[in-house]
Amino acid sequence: MKADPAGVLTGAHYLDGDHACGEGCMAAGARFVAGYPITPSTEVVERIAQRFPTMGGTFIQMEDELASMAAVVGASWTGTKSLTVTSGPGFSLMMENIGLGAMMETPCVVVNVQRGGPSTGLPTMTGQADMMQARWGSHGDYELIALSPKSPQEAFDMAIDAFNLSETWRTPVMLMLDECVGHMTEKVIIPEADEIEIVPRKLTEQPPGEYLPYAVNGRPVPEFARAGDGYRFHTTGLTHDERGYPVMSAEMQNELVPRLVNKIKDNVDQIIRFEEEETKDAEVVVVCYGITARVARLGIEMARKKGVKVGVIRLQVVWPFPEKRINELAGKVKGFVVPEINLGQMVLEVERCSAGKAPAIPVSHAGGGVHNPEDIRDAIVEAAK
Repeated sequence: MKADPAGVLTGAHYLDGDHACGEGCMAAGARFVAGYPITPSTEVVERIAQRFPTMGGTFIQMEDELASMAAVVGASWTGTKSLTVTSGPGFSLMMENIGLGAMMETPCVVVNVQRGGPSTGLPTMTGQADMMQARWGSHGDYELIALSPKSPQEAFDMAIDAFNLSETWRTPVMLMLDECVGHMTEKVIIPEADEIEIVPRKLTEQPPGEYLPYAVNGRPVPEFARAGDGYRFHTTGLTHDERGYPVMSAEMQNELVPRLVNKIKDNVDQIIRFEEEETKDAEVVVVCYGITARVARLGIEMARKKGVKVGVIRLQVVWPFPEKRINELAGKVKGFVVPEINLGQMVLEVERCSAGKAPAIPVSHAGGGVHNPEDIRDAIVEAAK
């Protein structure tokens, strides 16, 4: 085991996805975590809490998840890279303050290690039923970014990516593991610190008397100033002007909220990430993410042995959704097959983006375990008819 001067591990390790996620967050520069214990995510924070003393980080166990998310939003305004970690019911409790983070344009990361639901559901067993909640869970119009790793290595890599995206676009970013990835143990390679691309917190160079915290001046996002650096500003969850002062008018609402949405929508080509395989002449395309992408491999190979030409779109960033690519493929294939550990969530996005040109066939699973690969194979064969 080797560590750089900041205490971040390097080299090859045998880690579960939760621990790898924690290492990725620390490697990305996270130095504040507020959270509340909840299965199956607690190991992420346990790892961070053990290692923070070596690098000057702060972990606070809050009284609940509402307070945890509020603390993360506040800590981020000190210029500190901040995150919280949760699952299921805790994710629901965080939604109000996730919306606050979106309105205040607060860079931060929320890790959700998904389990079976609803309510307390299956605390120790897997699920993927929080995917729509990650996009639509808080009220009002806003756009966020969400990623979904399929392995402990990606849990590490995407934790860094999540922080980089949050800093670039000044928005909360969701990292949507599932229990299988969180508790799966595999080899994880942690590069040397100087080999990891990190997006630092970019602070304004304007003098305090000229700085407006929500002025964009042609940029996608406003410049950031830390609380305590001599800048006088106001920030709020209310509809606000460039100064951050509340302005209760329809005119200001229609200036502010579209900007919050469009800073993501207008830059999707810089944000969206997916793996594409053998789609050029595919009859059927499987759209998958997380642990289900790995389970689907066997079903795909079995369908190929039956003579079906199968392509794959494996979502790495799930929000924003790659609607343009799905729409392009819809005009060329007989159908899409969407296996996921829920009763049909991301399949609705595939159906929407297909615009009636190709059916989107769900392979649904209510949670508690992974799919039977034969069910995925059968759906592929049926879609190819």
